[in-house]
Amino acid sequence: MSRANQRPEQADRPEDGASGPSGLMDLLGVAAVLLEADGRIDMWSPQAEELFGYTRSEAVGQYAAPLLLHPEHRDAAIVQFAELMETGRGWAGAFPVRHKDGSTRVVEFRNMRLTDSLGDHYALGLATDRSTLRQVERQVALSTRLITQAPIGLAILDTDLRYVVVNPALASIHGVSEADHVGRSFREVLPGPSFPDAEFAMRKVLETGVPVLGRRVVGRTPADPDHDRAWTVSLYRLEDHHGQVLGIANVVVDVTERYRAARKADRAQERLRLVANGSARIGTTLEVERTARELADVVVPDLADMVAVDLLDSVLQTGRTDVGEGPALFRALAVKTAYPTDAAEGIVMPGRLTTYHADHPAAHCIRTRRPLLITHLQGGDLTRIAADSEAARLFAQAGIHTDMAVPLIAREQVIGVMGLARARNPLPFDEDDLTLACELASCAALSIDNAVLHQHIRSAAETLQRSLLPQLSPSHPGLEVAALYRPAQTFSEVGGDWYDVIPLDNDRTALTVGDVMGSGIPAATAMGRLRTATSTLADLGLGPARILTHLDKITRSLEPYFATCVYAIYDPHHCRLRVASAGHLPPVLVRSGKPPELLDLPTGIPLGVGGVPFEDTTIELNPGDQLLLYTDGLVETRNDPIDERLEDLLHLLAPPYQSAEETCERLLRRLRDPSGHDDVALLFAHAEPMPAACGSGRRPRSDKSAGSSA
Repeated sequence: MSRANQRPEQADRPEDGASGPSGLMDLLGVAAVLLEADGRIDMWSPQAEELFGYTRSEAVGQYAAPLLLHPEHRDAAIVQFAELMETGRGWAGAFPVRHKDGSTRVVEFRNMRLTDSLGDHYALGLATDRSTLRQVERQVALSTRLITQAPIGLAILDTDLRYVVVNPALASIHGVSEADHVGRSFREVLPGPSFPDAEFAMRKVLETGVPVLGRRVVGRTPADPDHDRAWTVSLYRLEDHHGQVLGIANVVVDVTERYRAARKADRAQERLRLVANGSARIGTTLEVERTARELADVVVPDLADMVAVDLLDSVLQTGRTDVGEGPALFRALAVKTAYPTDAAEGIVMPGRLTTYHADHPAAHCIRTRRPLLITHLQGGDLTRIAADSEAARLFAQAGIHTDMAVPLIAREQVIGVMGLARARNPLPFDEDDLTLACELASCAALSIDNAVLHQHIRSAAETLQRSLLPQLSPSHPGLEVAALYRPAQTFSEVGGDWYDVIPLDNDRTALTVGDVMGSGIPAATAMGRLRTATSTLADLGLGPARILTHLDKITRSLEPYFATCVYAIYDPHHCRLRVASAGHLPPVLVRSGKPPELLDLPTGIPLGVGGVPFEDTTIELNPGDQLLLYTDGLVETRNDPIDERLEDLLHLLAPPYQSAEETCERLLRRLRDPSGHDDVALLFAHAEPMPAACGSGRRPRSDKSAGSSA
């Protein structure tokens, strides 16, 4: 080949010199063979030696057909060679070739006619092993399919971090078309403030060759410019077979849902902390104003920038919630702001009486018994949440942008309203915030109401006893449930016994009975806090041991009170009961056709002692089985040994079975001490069949596992 023929190829090279060789040609091992017009081998490349087995000295000068072909293939090859030399039309395809060792190999050929300066013709054959070629083709096809069809984002960037290849998934993630990626740098495609660190990581990978795996990046792209999204990004350096750096491979997986779920879980933990904190800090005394201030202290600044707690004046005066005709009259109990602000002047100060216009959130809560959430305050909304026009002006000046009002509901009565707002905190209130505010308000409302009732001691005793009877649902999946509570016969001995039946998700039911040690209104108040906390914690899907762990922390803040409690969760679809005890008397289990027995549970320590983890025990509770939870007022007397009393209890629960309500009445009538010195709580559950819930004939099984104290 003349030097003139080389110039165009050289003209395409970069001005700073030729680039490095590609490893693809070496991978294919392309051999070159030059034949004269009569079929003799004139040139023989080193790759030909490797492919065919013959050395240059063994091949050059020999006729190609007898050297390389089996006899049965020679005629066809000679015809193709003659046509090539005559017409100049190239030929490509696979042909069986005889290797020097006698084996047959299929070789992929590209044959072409060459003409020198004298007009003489030669045949140039380029050949490679067909199996090697097919393997490379499959790898290329697989790589192409992986890139274009993969549901995760894939891209290749060159050493300048400019996109070379982008698959449709990554184009969709970025909100930028594939064509608009190619040739642009990483930062041109993603200029947002969240991506400089990712660019730095790419350059580090290029420099060191150390890959980055599963790095989380959170930011916004044109695909979703209004919301944060999350991705895991993996980076690794691309090199050819000679070790020359080609660029960066970028693998992007959208994990936004997982990221949001984690954030939601974090917020749930924060809500749990606030609920536990509120349960411990709210209602430490039976003073109405102080309880309202404790509620405000818990809410600000963790939930709101400012809060106001108002109580119906009729509740303070008469203990009644009936506001009569006309607007309700409120007495302000507590106001708190997270920082000094003129907006406080627009809030009714503690001790003052006021009425609100009909559209005010407080009036709405009293009228509907439902909370009100205003995510974004606009225009006339400020006038709506303010007591008057001057207050609206102060709120606007302070930058209040979101508001919610939550009714204080105690014993199913609306006794007041808590109003919350944000100004400096830029995040609007959402439904989760509203749920948390309702939980705290529920806890505070009971404490405030207890304080009011304490001021009206005789009516307080009657109302308190009624409040200890939770409203049971008429039906529970897979269970017939009955419960009884009997207060002590003297007001001074009213104690802290309680029971609750709490519906959970997936048709499960939580059953709990507890007893705050002590008597009188303080013990009953502590019980109310624990029962409220128990109900709140039950909605979080925790196991019995973890429920007791949180209740223990709450009880420790109620010193000097202690409490015993047994908490169980029944799953009717698997016929399993998970139960844990905190120093409580053992439940009684009556299996169908068998004598009653006391459940052998880890006794645990009473709530409020702390330092020892609780344990879950799982047992089978099949249709026809019965479970009794009770407090010590049922079996303890001043004179009889407790073991004998428990034997009496088991005897009374022996078959034949009566209805749940009849069983509770019979136990109370036959066992309770006639003096009635202690209150009694009974909770009786009878397992009933559910469609396809449980198989029959299974052997009872009991498993114990340590409950987490986290």
